[in-house]
Amino acid sequence: MTEPIVEVRNFSAYYGHRRALTDISLHIRRHEIFGIIGPAGGGKTTFLRCLNRMNDLVPGFLTSGILAFEGVDLYHERVDVPLLRRKLGMVFATPVPLPGTIYQNLVLGPKFGGKAAAEERIERSLRAAYLWDEVKDRLHTSAFALSGGQQQRLCLARTLMLEPDVLLLDEPCSGLDPISTAKIEEALEELKKELTVVLVTNNVMQASRVADRTALFLQGKLVEHGETEQIFVNPKEKVTLEYVSGRFG
Repeated sequence: MTEPIVEVRNFSAYYGHRRALTDISLHIRRHEIFGIIGPAGGGKTTFLRCLNRMNDLVPGFLTSGILAFEGVDLYHERVDVPLLRRKLGMVFATPVPLPGTIYQNLVLGPKFGGKAAAEERIERSLRAAYLWDEVKDRLHTSAFALSGGQQQRLCLARTLMLEPDVLLLDEPCSGLDPISTAKIEEALEELKKELTVVLVTNNVMQASRVADRTALFLQGKLVEHGETEQIFVNPKEKVTLEYVSGRFG
């Protein structure tokens, strides 16, 4: 078995008195695509944001249990949060390019050892996001001139510029056309050779196509998780079968 990079044991999360996650226990392996599916309000995004401490500034947010990244308990041990967010980079459902050029979007965060190093990483990141051939001749034009699908792939490339160990994706294809979705899915298959991907998706079929293992969240609880084929073909829980077959959700 591949060594886990994330281990979660009896982890719960609260927004004030409201419990958003209840006793979640699972592990995420290195170099896999771990899919998280479930209806809206099930806790998927809350869980994703817990992984890189993005909920820290939410008033009244509390946790219990253990959520560990590379053996470090993120909520009970000293953690360099800015560094953690570089190691666990996040891409959101809506593309959020920054004002400025494509080039400026990519070089804003990382530190480089000179112009050649920067250009090499830019090309590598854009290629990994399947965007290089489309923008290589217009890096100094506005990022807002890109299509929605291109903007989302730019946001993916921008996150890859930080060379994360884990890529957190919160419904990255929710507003994209099938061609753009296919390009991002193709990129993820290649990226898992270099890093770990945690993919939250409302598209059940997307999880069936790209995830190595899949978890179903429902009303803040983990219903079950396992190999994707098992979850979709022979789930242990009746509610899982009902969800993946489209009977609800």
